[in-house]
Parts: sequence; structure tokens; C-alpha cells
Amino acid sequence: MSASSKRESAAAAANIFGDYRPEASVYDESVLAPGAPRPHWQNFVSSFEKLGREELVLRWENGRRIIREHGVTYNVYGDPQGMDRPWELDMVPLVLPPSEWLLIEAGLSQRAKLFNLVLADLYGQQRLLRDGLIPPALVFANPGFLRACHGLRVPREIYVHLHAVDLARSPDGQWWVLGDRTQSPSGSGYALENRIVLSRILPDEFRDSQVQRLASFFRIQRDTLRSLAPNRLDNPNVVLLTPGPHNETYFEHAYLARYLGFTLVEGGDLTVRGRRVFLKTLEGLQPVDVIFRRVDDTFCDPLELRSDSFLGVPGLVEATRAGNVSIANTLGAGLIESPAFLAFLPGLCRHMLGEELKLPSVATWWCGQAREQQYVLEHLDDIVVKSGIATQARKPSFGGRLSMAEREELVAAIRARPFEFVGQEQVALSTVPVWLNDKLEARRVSVRAYVATNGDSFTVMPGGLTRVSPAVGDPVVSMQSGGGSKDTWVLSDGPVLPVSLLTPSGQPVSIARAAGGLPSRVADNLYWLGRYAERLEDTLRVLRCIIVRMADEASSEKSPELAVLAQVLVHVRLLPKKFAGRMLLKDLEQEILQLIYNPQRTGSMRGLVHRIRIIASIVRDRFSTDTWRLLNQLQLDARTKRGHFPLADALALLNTLIMDLAAFSGLEMENMTRGHGWRFLDFGRRLERGANLVGVVRAALSAEIKTEIVLEPLLEIADSAMTYRRRYFAQAQLASVLDLLLADASNPRSLAFQLGALTEHAANLPRNPGAPPVLAEQRRLLHLTTTLLAADLPALVRAREDGNATALSGWLDEFLAGLPALSDELTHFYFSLTVTRVS
Repeated sequence: MSASSKRESAAAAANIFGDYRPEASVYDESVLAPGAPRPHWQNFVSSFEKLGREELVLRWENGRRIIREHGVTYNVYGDPQGMDRPWELDMVPLVLPPSEWLLIEAGLSQRAKLFNLVLADLYGQQRLLRDGLIPPALVFANPGFLRACHGLRVPREIYVHLHAVDLARSPDGQWWVLGDRTQSPSGSGYALENRIVLSRILPDEFRDSQVQRLASFFRIQRDTLRSLAPNRLDNPNVVLLTPGPHNETYFEHAYLARYLGFTLVEGGDLTVRGRRVFLKTLEGLQPVDVIFRRVDDTFCDPLELRSDSFLGVPGLVEATRAGNVSIANTLGAGLIESPAFLAFLPGLCRHMLGEELKLPSVATWWCGQAREQQYVLEHLDDIVVKSGIATQARKPSFGGRLSMAEREELVAAIRARPFEFVGQEQVALSTVPVWLNDKLEARRVSVRAYVATNGDSFTVMPGGLTRVSPAVGDPVVSMQSGGGSKDTWVLSDGPVLPVSLLTPSGQPVSIARAAGGLPSRVADNLYWLGRYAERLEDTLRVLRCIIVRMADEASSEKSPELAVLAQVLVHVRLLPKKFAGRMLLKDLEQEILQLIYNPQRTGSMRGLVHRIRIIASIVRDRFSTDTWRLLNQLQLDARTKRGHFPLADALALLNTLIMDLAAFSGLEMENMTRGHGWRFLDFGRRLERGANLVGVVRAALSAEIKTEIVLEPLLEIADSAMTYRRRYFAQAQLASVLDLLLADASNPRSLAFQLGALTEHAANLPRNPGAPPVLAEQRRLLHLTTTLLAADLPALVRAREDGNATALSGWLDEFLAGLPALSDELTHFYFSLTVTRVS
């Protein structure tokens, strides 16, 4: 680069913040005026601009790559991307000074203390209702008040163990509370992931800014949850209860479960016996001491709360009532996150704490009171109307933006059901710079801060989840509305020491080799993940074999290998029956491309990849970062579009996906501990490989064409061509090919190898001590292995050549029937909830 080019590049870099133009009428978090950063932003702005635009673009590409590899998603309901919608993170953090954060921290701790006192009274003696500090209608007409939970024993009377508070700054620089989340607050895991990404792409800026670390907050949260165990156990069983992979924040559930070291469970994984909660594992029922829930409280128990819920655990309230399990946050805590309570907090704070609120809430009027309702209706143009009840989702209505018809409809709704609505002052949210199109633009911003209980006090996360609006001037800041997020940098007055969740090196730990119980649902999904991964690989190998021959310049409809491969695909139900006879090459090409690119086609490549994606997401907490990165790469590679050279592009795609699956198999074999989870994953893979191999061999031998023509493709599909050539140095012959593919236990692709691996797995799966010494699946495997070993393959081949083809085909049919039966027996014994497995 010339000297003049370098000067131009430096000048452009120096203008990154100089070109930033926030809205003049609102508070901007980063600058006092264009080109004049606020004092606590100056170090960051200086180092950020020194990087220059080109370097920033490269670093942000690296950040987006990290998000993709980590599989960070946020499922927006109705979004076409569904579960694959990537998390939206901005490159520029929100920077807050330590002096300002101390004031916020004090206000948040006060608020958490107040909320717990209010909930303890409402679910206890209810003096606040008798004294008129809270209108009874706000409680008893609120679906968030759970009558079944009134009088429950709550450890240390702490109802809200994790409290989230949405903060925003008004034009005068004052922080206001927009709302609270006390039921099952989300976002703390995303805040942690944001920190990991930003600290990797801006490591020097992060270190030089002396940003406070987040790990200490999560360590306190983990230790607090463990301390909630009813019997104060040294090693309590803590589980994280999730609604499942279709929830919008499922990534966070899996992420936090792995980070905190808790077992991720769904409602179906738990059961209540004798007023105690148990985790259903392959090893038997394991008692659960603490439930860190991410399921809304009304869905937690279909027996006493919401009868149509499939997400909860029948009898959970009774187990809690008996004091045998602790739940965080406590059932019923969602009551106080209703926006209507904001109107009463100042009086409650003075009454219960003798203090003024340190962090005021945005001005709120509950329409359940006549005077307040009248005020809202008279000032509708200046007010935003929201649902006053937390359990009732309703988009905010900005009165000044409504049409006459919409306004009349809103007024009628308020008058008909006043207790369901609140009016709130419209706050002109502050702005913050976001990196868009290689430059900075202003967006409205709010911060979700987090408070965790810490013994008899409270700890505030030194940061939080900063969210930004999707467009300039948009007053709604919400991830569900398409908004983005930022890392939140709370600066320190001095050097920041590293913090870890791990036990300090000087503190002894007990040696342990057991990884804990494996939930039956997880084992089931790992088994099917193994099956679908192998099914995808086998399908790719068959398709690659036929595409190679279609792409050959000498290929035609009369090619015998193409004809036999088409018949094989017909027999395994991947092609319509019409391709078993005469066909046009162009028709076959279109069908093969459909099998690759059409996700709606049964058995297609993309359909199988989608199934793998769904199953892997359910058990993602069981995989290492490398394994999940590889599974994400498989998804990304499978999205490759059809090019100008369909067969060549398809062949390249198949080769790439086969390599991805080979890498996944390698990680499975080399990196997974040999626990029950690994055994079920590999069991599924081995069973699927054996069944598919026998199915392809059976289909090939049924083709109406000379047997010799099909042998080379068979060896190629089974990835055994090189082994055969090195061993025989001769043209392929049926007897030797069948021996290599079926009976040779040294060939890892053979049927014998699969049966050997399955037998070893079956012998090491958990079982009831009182069960018979040989279970059904072991008997099945013994029969199949004996059938294979007792076969005289040369004699069966000679009989076929003499016109008796039924002997060989009947022998193969025994495996085609036996392997699916083995799968049924395994499923019935280990995955069926009606069978007693292990005591």
C-alpha cells in the first residue's frame, strides 16, 4: 500500500465515530455530540478506530462465524428460518462507567429484596391486601396468582432466585425500569455468549478497557441453586427444566445447563412418586433436589395448575408442598411481573423497606382503578397501552399512532376489561451506535440486568443483555420483533482478575468416573441420531455411486451399471417403480437431483439433514463445542444451491457431506466417553449400517441384470473397493464380495463387524439386577450372529448360479427382518415408559 493510501485509510478509520450521527432529541450512550465521545467511551473509541474499517469488517466476519459455529439461535415464532434463525449480535458493546453502575446495582438489589417480600406476603398472610396497599382485584383476578401455591414452604422465603429488570434511559440521562421478569427470566445465557464472542474478536479492547467479568455471577447462581436442596446435601441433583427445542430460547437452556453443570430435562423426563420428584434414567429413578425452571409456572403441573399442559410434571406442586424439592424461581413468582404492579411499587417500598425506590419505574397507571383509567383515556395520545397482566401477551399500542377505528376499539376494550390494561408514559429511549453496512448507525436501546440471590443478600451481574431496536426511530426493543443484541461492558476502576466457575486448584475434589444418570429421552434421541447420521451417509454413498456413472461421458440409458443402480434405488424405495424398467437419462438425473435438493422428498439428503438437526438440537447439551461446530457445518454445507453444472456440483456436495459425516464419526469414536450415551449413539449407527448394507445387497441381487455388473458398485457403496483389490487382485466375484461385505469381521463396514459391535454394546447396557441373564436384544443378536457364522456363502452362491436364488435371498431376508426387530426390542425395553428397566 502506498503512503497516500495509508493516509487515506487512516483518515477513514479516524472518522468511524466522527461520521456517527445520533438523534438530536434523545440521549446517546456513546457521544456528547458528533465526534465527541463520552469520557468512559474514549478508550474504546480510540482503539476501535485504530483498527480501521477493513480490519473491523474482517473481525466482524470472524464474530459471525463464531456465532454460526456455536449454533447460537433465537427462535422467532413464525419466522421462516424457524429453529435455524441465527442470534443477532452487534460488534459495538454498550459501555457503562463504574460509578453509574454502582447506583444501578444498589437499585437492582433493593428491587429484588422488595419483590421477594411482596411475594412472601401475597402467598402468605396477605397483609398488603388487608392494609389496602395492593388492590385485591390485582391479585385474585390475575391468572398469575396460583391459589394452589398459597402457603407453600419456600426456603428462606426467597421466591425470586433470578430476577431480570429491563432498564432504559430517558433524554435527561435518568435510568428507568420498563418492566420486571420474575417467572423464568431469559437472556443471561445469551449475555454470556455475547461476552465470549466480543472478547474474542476485540481481545485488546476488552482487556484494556478493564471490563468486569461475568463468571463470578454465574458461580454464585450455581452455588445458590445447589444450596436450595431440601436436605442440604453435599452433592444435590439439580436439573434445568426446559419446554423443549421449539422454545425461542432453547439454545440458552442447553447452554446454561452445560455451563453450570446441571442436567437438562423436559417435563416428560421427571416423575413424582411418593411426593418426591425423580429423574427417569436408564439406571433407574434418581431423586431430584432442585429444579431450575425455564417453564412458565402455570405449565409446570397439569394436575393442579394448567390441565392442558404437556410441558410440566404431574404432582410437582404436591412435591413442593411436602418440602421434598425446591424450585427456582418459586412457582407463582410470575405474579409480580405483571406491569400493573409497577404503579404500586413506590408505596410498597416505603411501607416494607422504609425507603424510596432507588430505580424508579416508568410512570404507570393501572386501568383497574377508576381515576387512573380516566387519566389513561384522556391522555391516550401521549401514552402507550400495554397488557397489565403478565400472562396475557399483547403488543403495545401507541395511542398517538392509532387510526380512529383502532382507537375506538382500544377504548372499548379498556372499558370492558379495565383490570387487563395499564397505561405507561412514553419514554424516548436512548440511542447507541450499531455496526451496519460497515458504518455506525443509531438505534434505540434497553438493558436487561440480572440479580441473583446470594445467601441473605443479592448479587447483580456486572453487565447484562443489551437489546437494540431493528430500525431507526423504532420505539419497540424486542428480539421477537427482529431486534438485535449487544454485549454490556461495565468498566472497573482498576485491573480485573480472572474468574472461573471451576473449583480452585488448592481445594481437593473427590475422584469420580460416573457421569450421572442418562435420561431415557436423551438415550432415545442419541440412538436415533446415530441411525439418521448413518442413514444419511449410506444414502450419500449410493447417490454418489450413481452420479459418478451418470456424469461419465459414455453414460446412456443403456448403461448396465446405471440400470442396476436405478433398480437398487427402486428396491430401497428412493425412486419410483417406473425406473426399474426402461428410462430416459434426463428423467433419472432429475429424480436424483430431487433426492439431493428437495427437503420435502421422502428420504432426500436435505430431509435427512433436517432430521439430524432437530434431534441434535434436543441433545445439544451432550456434545462438545467441536462436535456441535461440526454438526453446524453439516447444516451449512447441505444448504449449497444447485449450480450451472448440476451433476458436477451435486457430486462435489455429496463428497463434502460424506467428509463432514466422517469427521462426526471420528469425534464420536475419539472424544466421547464410553458411557451409556455413547453406546446408544453407536448402537443406532451400527444397526442402521447393518440394515442398509443388507438391504442394498439384497436389492442388487434382485436386479434383472448380470450379477457381475453390480459387484463393483456394491464395493464402492460399502467403501470396500480398495480392500477387495488389495486382497484379491482380480475381478470382483460374488462369493468373495459377499464374504468381504457380510462375513469379514475385520472389515469395519461389514455386517459381521456391526453385529460384533452391537453384541458388545448390548452386554454393557444397564439392566435390572433381577432381570434374566440374557435379554431379548441379546438373544436376537446371538441368533443373527449364529446365522451369519453358520452360513456357507460359497455354497449359497453356487446354488444361486444353479437356479436356486431363494436360498441366498431367504438367508438375507433373515437379517432384513431381524435387525428391525432388534430395534423394536431395544426401544420397548429402554425407551418405553411402561416397562420396568432398572431398580
